[in-house]
Amino acid sequence: MLKRYRIYDWWWNHRRRRTPRNEPPRGVLLISSGGLGDTVLFAHVVERFVALAQDNEPVDVLLRSDAMKMAFLLPSNVSAIGVEFERLRRDMVYRREVTDNLFDTHYRLLVHTDYLRHPDLDEALAAAAQAPDAAAMEPRPWRKYDTLLNRNRGLYGRLFDSGPPNLNKVLRWSRFADWLTGTEGPPPVCRLAVDILAPAATVDGPVVVIQPFSAVKRKQSPPALFRRIIESLPPGTRVVMTGAERDLEVNGDYRPLLEMLGVEFGGDELFDSSGFADLVALLRAAKLVISVDTALMHLAVAVGAPTLCLASAAYVGEIVPYDPAITPDNARFVYHSMPCEGCLGECILPAEDGMFPCVARLDEDQIIASVGEIMAA
Repeated sequence: MLKRYRIYDWWWNHRRRRTPRNEPPRGVLLISSGGLGDTVLFAHVVERFVALAQDNEPVDVLLRSDAMKMAFLLPSNVSAIGVEFERLRRDMVYRREVTDNLFDTHYRLLVHTDYLRHPDLDEALAAAAQAPDAAAMEPRPWRKYDTLLNRNRGLYGRLFDSGPPNLNKVLRWSRFADWLTGTEGPPPVCRLAVDILAPAATVDGPVVVIQPFSAVKRKQSPPALFRRIIESLPPGTRVVMTGAERDLEVNGDYRPLLEMLGVEFGGDELFDSSGFADLVALLRAAKLVISVDTALMHLAVAVGAPTLCLASAAYVGEIVPYDPAITPDNARFVYHSMPCEGCLGECILPAEDGMFPCVARLDEDQIIASVGEIMAA
């Protein structure tokens, strides 16, 4: 069935093509429509795309509105634009307003930085901008939308073959940026410059931050493992378990951890309207951050906190563990290799104790040993 917004988009873009724009195009628009974790990773490569700007022209990065909580990681010479993608689907007045603004800005260059693209959302925004120069990577195959994605290839004057579907995200971006700029350099190590970060918080004694929760519940390790971890810490260690209040509501079996000596819950007050920015000081002060594969894990690594990631095997090759070329010395990953690894979360195996099998089979003794090594370092 033909979507209503496709009809509107066709008509609006038809009118835009007939609208004269007297001023010369100016500025660069980078589209990065991933989530919070993707935005942290993109912050490591964004400067390479900023180099495409000419004569001090402005650079805008278009983000999903939920990812704007990580916009503080972007360089000061970049402006972030937040777009509510779900509202873009259903609110035609909003869709018209957003797309008109992109057209009226009259960008000289548009670069769609996403390998995974949606033809009716982020690519609709690229179509509306009608920049005279537009570039993108060949899109990730997506059976549901392959026909539309192939049709949208005409939106871009330049398309880059970035490699196989299972390739580390930061390496893929680096290749793309090198291709666009005509340069070649090593991929960036996933560690942000200290001078752009808030200073470490002043703390009394060692602090360990634990993020046990995930939006995908089957990626979570069991409370018993975290109890073992906490019990293994040196006496006097302060433990801050992070998450939103709703995480505790959905995962009531983690509440008894808060009754352990030295354990507290840092909830919604750490994730206020400023997003994750206020959490940076705590992360930088931490002796150790232990997290499942979440945006907080990527942020902890980026700001230099000693970080232990309890990972599934779902994103092996694409996200976690990081490729050795981009892994800083403060990051360590524990995962259980599987024949089906790299499934991107589409697990074909039955759950084990409510977890992905690759999560259920994590080596707890290895995790406890890693905690001890990092704490003793």
